[in-house]
Order: sequence, then C-alpha cells, then structure tokens
Amino acid sequence: MSKVLDDRKYADSHEWAKLDGDIATIGISDYAQHALGNIVYVDMPEVGDEVTKGEDFGAVESVKAASDLLSPLSGEVVEVNEELSDKPELLNEDANENWIIKVKVSDPSEYDELLNAEEYKKICEE
Repeated sequence: MSKVLDDRKYADSHEWAKLDGDIATIGISDYAQHALGNIVYVDMPEVGDEVTKGEDFGAVESVKAASDLLSPLSGEVVEVNEELSDKPELLNEDANENWIIKVKVSDPSEYDELLNAEEYKKICEE
C-alpha cells in the first residue's frame, strides 16, 4: 500500500502539493513512484518559469516508462530540487520527502480543488 499523507493535497494525475503561505512544494506521490519503477531521470523547469494547473511542467523517466508531470497548481517556479539532477532515485527512496519544484501560487483557491488524502487513496485503490 502506498503512503498517502494528510499534510498535503493530491491531483488525480498523482502529483502532490503542500501549501505554506503562497509557496507550494510539489512532488510525485508514493503511488506514482511505485508504478514507474526505478526512476533514472527527472526533467524539471527553470526557476522563473510559469506553470499552469493541469499542464505539464516536466517529466519523470524510469527504466520502463516516461511520464509527464502535471502541475497541481498555477504560479511561478521559485525553486527546483537540484539534487534530483544527480540522484533521480531519491524519488523512489521517499517520494513524500523529495519534492521536485516549489511554486509561488497565483491562485490559492486552486489548492482547495485538489484531493485530500482520503479522496486520493480511493483513486489509488481503483
């Protein structure tokens, strides 16, 4: 069973977002990293790039598949997790701790539209 945490919200495309003020930390869910298998590359945007809710901001590549990363929120990228450039496997080790990007959100109400942990667990069980 994948680890789903209550301190964040989820998109049905298996990304998570954790809001602190107007900065959202975004990563992929534990379910997603299990489904992908061994992650070998993470394609991330640059600081200053704009991301739009529901549109791709990068990709995660594993030994068996590549998967677009869809942003759960809209805003400006203020930080990228540079560690993932050298160690993409960190997402396999702990997808909940190893975030991908941090975004200054342009519309905080989008956060309320995301799934809570219970709702997301139901999607993972389907």
